Amino acid sequence: MILEVCIDSVESALAAQEGGAARVELCADLERGGTTPSAGMIETVREHISIALYAMIRPRPGDFCYSECEFEVMKSDVEKAKALGVDGVVFGILTSRGTIDTERARKVVELARPLSVTFHRAIDDCMDLLKAMEDLKEIGVNRLLTSGGKTNVADGIETLKTLVENSGPSLRVIAGGGITFENVRDVVSRSGVREVHALSALCSAMRVQPLSNSPDPPRYLVDSEKVRLMLQLFRQA
Repeated sequence: MILEVCIDSVESALAAQEGGAARVELCADLERGGTTPSAGMIETVREHISIALYAMIRPRPGDFCYSECEFEVMKSDVEKAKALGVDGVVFGILTSRGTIDTERARKVVELARPLSVTFHRAIDDCMDLLKAMEDLKEIGVNRLLTSGGKTNVADGIETLKTLVENSGPSLRVIAGGGITFENVRDVVSRSGVREVHALSALCSAMRVQPLSNSPDPPRYLVDSEKVRLMLQLFRQA
């Protein structure tokens, strides 16, 4: 069983590792769903942790239908992340029809090899999740992060279970999107997933006295004790 923790800082990466997480997904701009982290952030996190490090490849927040220029950025970011020593990349790219953009997704996978590749929750915007999963298997994606097509994974358990049952040996399904201490055992036991992706439940707000009247929200850091608790509940399921 694998617990993946979503992070945006070196401090959170260290806390995730200390708490027993097997893998971290490094992002920037978590307030808006996560985007590609800077090269400096990737390099520094890599220097400080020994657990698996996956980098988000997402050029902007919003939808997952990208222009040619945005796709060029994605490919360049894959190459840079690869050179900086990540273990995998995380991406998602769709057509305007709500299907996997198989041509571009294949190019990302080929460019990333031999790294592991995760297709993120962009799949939850697809019209047909089973068809989308079959497309990803054919392309060679290693992992699929999904909430079962719902905003919250607790509401998508039945679809999540169906995806797990049809994933086959080449594709691992990761449950993510609203994983909490209260629902993780139910999600795991009912769906059969063996990998879980968590974020907000594992964080604590770090409030610093502002130097100005900035409206910025408080900073959130991963709490190693919360990671330990989540892992314990996950394993109990």
